[in-house]
Amino acid sequence: MPTYISLMNLSEQGVKEAKCAPERLRTFEAALEEAGGKLLGFYLVMGQYDYIVVIEAPDDQTAAHLILKTLAHGSLRIQTMRAFPREEFELISHGLGF
Repeated sequence: MPTYISLMNLSEQGVKEAKCAPERLRTFEAALEEAGGKLLGFYLVMGQYDYIVVIEAPDDQTAAHLILKTLAHGSLRIQTMRAFPREEFELISHGLGF
């Protein structure tokens, strides 16, 4: 299953509603599991970003749908990347003739 890493920042609204963040995370995780995905990791971080989320989703469309649904709440700004684990990296590299 594809892996996605999201770098998240709280919006002004998100800062005001920070006490709701744990409940929103549980709601997101339930929606992700219902869509056939899995929350692999959630981290509160210090520095440029506020949260880092690592998920697995059945496909890019499912991941995009969940991200857009999360953005609709207005509490986060999200940058998401498709992540390729080592095994996939090696297959990709061999396919390029490295």
